[in-house]
Amino acid sequence: MLIKKIAAIMIHAPDIKAAFTWYRNAFSQSKLVRLEEFNFEFLDVNGIQIEIVPADEKVASGAAGSVVYWEVENFQESFDHLTSMGAFLYRGPMKIENNRQMCQLKDPFGNLIGIRG
Repeated sequence: MLIKKIAAIMIHAPDIKAAFTWYRNAFSQSKLVRLEEFNFEFLDVNGIQIEIVPADEKVASGAAGSVVYWEVENFQESFDHLTSMGAFLYRGPMKIENNRQMCQLKDPFGNLIGIRG
């Protein structure tokens, strides 16, 4: 199996309209893409799809598994932006290789976002 890149991140939320609004603001460089034939929307962030779908009995929203880490240009600026929007520190920050930092933040829907920079 040849892996090319991460194609999509599926985020489960109890209120997908509110989650779309929050993630569009959190990832301000994202572009909204609508696939009319599938009645489906997602956010495109530099070629990675953020797909926000309803939480249900099979997959709830919240911190319970994998965390995607986003490489950011300025760690503190990104941290401040996300926390000003209602995300809160969940784990870290901690020092990592090459004099960088990383942490996990919890979005208003209970999901985790990792940042490194």
